[in-house]
Amino acid sequence: MKKDSRLSTVLHILLHMQLHAKPLTSEYLAQCVGTNSVVIRRMMGLLRTQQLVSSTAGPGGGWSLTAQLDRVTLRQLHDVLGEPAVFAIGNRNEHPECLIEQAVNAALCEAFDEAEALLLAQFGRITLADLLADAERRNHGGKHEI
Repeated sequence: MKKDSRLSTVLHILLHMQLHAKPLTSEYLAQCVGTNSVVIRRMMGLLRTQQLVSSTAGPGGGWSLTAQLDRVTLRQLHDVLGEPAVFAIGNRNEHPECLIEQAVNAALCEAFDEAEALLLAQFGRITLADLLADAERRNHGGKHEI
């Protein structure tokens, strides 16, 4: 099953946008993350509705980050993207008549709910500023372009 990588893609894009002093086109951002510019425009449109990015048209135009990195959490971005499913696994049948399957579903649902709550709480503690600081720490003395 294909994983939903939109959150990872958005994080990657936003951090690259922070490092550039000019607007970046959808085409450029798509090339950075290996996807289609239509996918980028769709995601950026969602971010624009939350005033996290802005766009300018014409030559020299493109997308710009308008949010402060220390105020944007992974949880916020997860929510903006439509709260994609955290887990790809689930129940075989959502409304079973079998009592055994009902017990299985109850146990799985409880575990999934607890794990998702922990993950989303952690997402709420991590900011874009935290990720950029980590990337800079990994760039031991400026050996690589971030």
